[in-house]
Amino acid sequence: MNDRSKMLAEEKVGSLLFKLSLPAAVGMIAQSLYNVIDAIFIGRGVGPMGIAGVAIDFPIQLLIMAMAQMIGIGAASIISRSLGNQDRERAEKTMGNLFSLAILTGVLITIFGLWFLGPLLVLFGSTKGILPYARDYMSVIFFGTLFMIFGMSTNNVVRAEGNAKVAMGTMLLGAGTNTVLDPVFIFGLHMGMQGAALATIISQMATFTWLVQYFLSGKSVMKFHFKNLKFDRSIVKETFSVGLSAFVRQSSGSILAGILNHTLAFYGGNLAITIYGLINRLLSFFLMPAFGIGQGFQPIAGFSYGSKRYDRTKKSIYLAIIVASVITTTGFLIMELFATQLIGMFTTDRSLISASVGPLRIMILMFSFVGFMTIVSTLFQAIGKAIPAFILSMTRQIIFLIPLVLILPRFMNLSGVWISFPLASFFTMILTIVMFVIEMKNLKRKMMEIKKSLESEKVYQE
Repeated sequence: MNDRSKMLAEEKVGSLLFKLSLPAAVGMIAQSLYNVIDAIFIGRGVGPMGIAGVAIDFPIQLLIMAMAQMIGIGAASIISRSLGNQDRERAEKTMGNLFSLAILTGVLITIFGLWFLGPLLVLFGSTKGILPYARDYMSVIFFGTLFMIFGMSTNNVVRAEGNAKVAMGTMLLGAGTNTVLDPVFIFGLHMGMQGAALATIISQMATFTWLVQYFLSGKSVMKFHFKNLKFDRSIVKETFSVGLSAFVRQSSGSILAGILNHTLAFYGGNLAITIYGLINRLLSFFLMPAFGIGQGFQPIAGFSYGSKRYDRTKKSIYLAIIVASVITTTGFLIMELFATQLIGMFTTDRSLISASVGPLRIMILMFSFVGFMTIVSTLFQAIGKAIPAFILSMTRQIIFLIPLVLILPRFMNLSGVWISFPLASFFTMILTIVMFVIEMKNLKRKMMEIKKSLESEKVYQE
């Protein structure tokens, strides 16, 4: 057993969760901080219409991220469980298949996106006034799709083998490069939206280079073999099956964002789209630490479950829920108490700040419970239960939020859009609690079976 597998198998759950989650959380905070800083530079360098343009582009970027997450999380789950079962060959074969899927997907999306850019922007809610800003940004972003997908998906593999520091370094490198280049291109070279997009592409190329060097240098637990680039039908099928829930969660966010953009444009015009763009950046930032806990939790739960250490799995679940809930509750309090100051970071337009504070406070009403929901969803992915993970991924955005966004504004105008968010979270939380209780009963049953088996073996030996 190598050092990292030994760490996943033997180290105390609390210290292990801290060791794996802290780098993931730091990396994701840095990544989301870049998104916030990017919006600040665009808001102050281009203006509110620039923020609206990025808001239109956001659902398209979500679709790209959804593909990366499906490939990465699906493969990471297989790798975690394979390492837990001491099946290194399958883990390495999965890694090779992941590389091929990432490259192929990136190339296809780039071709499709550039070919249908105009219709895509209109489909996702662009108005005539916003269209030039959205086009300037997204026409550049598509050229970095391959690097983006490879970076996001393979970084999940780095976490799956327990090397959280390298995964953190990947995200810090990308965020740091982007943050440094943004003001250079936007203000120094006066490139506006295209400058912001170019900074993003260069940062994605940097992370791509970093990860390729990591896997080819032998620092990974797994060895890279060219023969593993050939697709294995069973691995590809399981990758998509397990990762489907992550794809649905992200892509449903894309569909939701498109519907939101159209609805906001109808009931509130370009201003409403800009408000949502600002709030969405803030929410993403305060969610990232909880997602970091989830990413640190996944390899622990997957490895423990794969090695039938169900008691260890249970400990990691409850600890991750507590930590993630503390984080989201803290985020709720910060956004509630400092709403005006937070919005004011993006713009000096007093009317925009005033119009954004109320919607922000409405949308975060259920934010404290997002940590719990995130960990439970991650649990099902980690232990390879694709159907429950898929259901939870579908629930909030597809089953609840989209219908609410379409129905409530008819009676409440623009306020109905903002109220839809906490209502959808409330209904999702109820379902999550039910599914969590059922799964914990299943886990308890497995623990009892292991205990009886050990007792029977002890009696037999005596």
